[in-house]
Amino acid sequence: MDILSKLQAPEGSVKGRTRIGRGVGSGLGKTSGRGQKGQKARSKGNINKLHFQGGQTPMQRRLPKRGFRNPLAAIVANVNVGDLDRFDAGAQVNAESLREHRLVRGRFDIIKILGTGELTKAVTVTAHRFSKAAAEKIEKAGGKAVTLAAPAPRAKPAPTKTPKAQKKS
Repeated sequence: MDILSKLQAPEGSVKGRTRIGRGVGSGLGKTSGRGQKGQKARSKGNINKLHFQGGQTPMQRRLPKRGFRNPLAAIVANVNVGDLDRFDAGAQVNAESLREHRLVRGRFDIIKILGTGELTKAVTVTAHRFSKAAAEKIEKAGGKAVTLAAPAPRAKPAPTKTPKAQKKS
C-alpha cells in the first residue's frame, strides 16, 4: 500500500489566507484592520520605511557627505613575496600561474608584488609593479623581476550627442 500518495494535513491545521478589505462580513473590511485615520492607517507613509527613526533626522541626512569613488581608478592585485615560495625553483610566475595558485582572484588591472615575507627559491616573476624590497628579495634569491608595461587606462565612455532640432526659417 502506497502511504505517500495518501498523506494529508490534519484537519484544521491549514488555514486560508486572510483576505483583508473585502467587505464588512470578512471581519477585516473597510479599514482593513488599520483603524481610523492617522499615520499608521495611511498607505506606506513615512513610518514603514526601514530607516525611519520616529521623526528624528535620519542617519543618512545627519552624516556629512565626503569624497567620491573614482570609477576610472586602476584595480591593483597585491601579492607578497613570501607567497611566491610555493612555486618550484626556476618557475615562471605570471598572472595565469598566480590565478592557478589562487594568489589573485577576480578582476584586476595591475599586479603588484610587495616585500612582505621571505623567498628562498629562484623564480622569474612577471608583474606590472614591484616594491623596492620585493625586487631586492627576488634578485637576492637568484630570481628575476620582469616588469610588464602598464595597461592602457580605462577611458570614459564618449558622451552621446543628440542632434538638435532644426529651426524652420
